[in-house]
Amino acid sequence: MATTTYTVKGMTCGHCVSSVKSEIGKIDGVTSVDVDLASGAVRVDSSAPVADSEIAAAVDEAGYEVA
Repeated sequence: MATTTYTVKGMTCGHCVSSVKSEIGKIDGVTSVDVDLASGAVRVDSSAPVADSEIAAAVDEAGYEVA
């Protein structure tokens, strides 16, 4: 089990949070995604380590940016 926290820029509402959670959740091995809208913190739990580039690509697909 691996847990990593990222900071995502540009989220302003609940829809933003849902989009980020949905895109990251599609990555193989990701077991849960928790997003704190106020701070931009995104905690990703996975069964094995996930490459930062995969997370960044998923966040980009959602329309946001990893800080």
